[in-house]
Amino acid sequence: MRTPRWAVAALAASLLAGCASFAVPGYSPDYPSLDRLKAVPLAPVAVGEFQPLDPAAPVNQITLRGAPFVPPGGSFATYVAAALKADLSELRRLDPAAPTQVSGTLLRNSFDISGFSTGTGAMQVRLLVTRGGVTRLDKTYEASISFPIHLAANVAVPRAQAEYPRLVQRLLQAVYTDPAFQAALQP
Repeated sequence: MRTPRWAVAALAASLLAGCASFAVPGYSPDYPSLDRLKAVPLAPVAVGEFQPLDPAAPVNQITLRGAPFVPPGGSFATYVAAALKADLSELRRLDPAAPTQVSGTLLRNSFDISGFSTGTGAMQVRLLVTRGGVTRLDKTYEASISFPIHLAANVAVPRAQAEYPRLVQRLLQAVYTDPAFQAALQP
């Protein structure tokens, strides 16, 4: 008896997806955004906890063509927090002991390359800025991107991997250009 081709293809895809995973590349600051933020007087800032930390949380579950897309530590919320720390460090405003603290909750984190020619990503985060226990900002920010992909996974997956940090940059651009966020971080 001959096995149908679709069954062989499905078995191969499930075996490959079970074996492979793709790492999220490191974040690089968006220097034009940071240059604009440098013009604003900012107090030293601590970065608090970003949730959810559980790798099983829905926002921490992204696949690229069936294979897991895995951030360092298993949490995309931690990835966003690390990006914020990198940016504040570039601005020389990061201070773990500062009374002003930014924490957050990743509400939405989607990345889709299942199409034939266009991939998309969307992210939403709720940021909380406190100083001395007093809330200075409680606001939700969002960003989205689209990018060209290819039907072939060996082209689409590396492209998607490269685009994810750009989605985080775009989200942080929305945060940094918000006058309310800037005001919350002023001395």
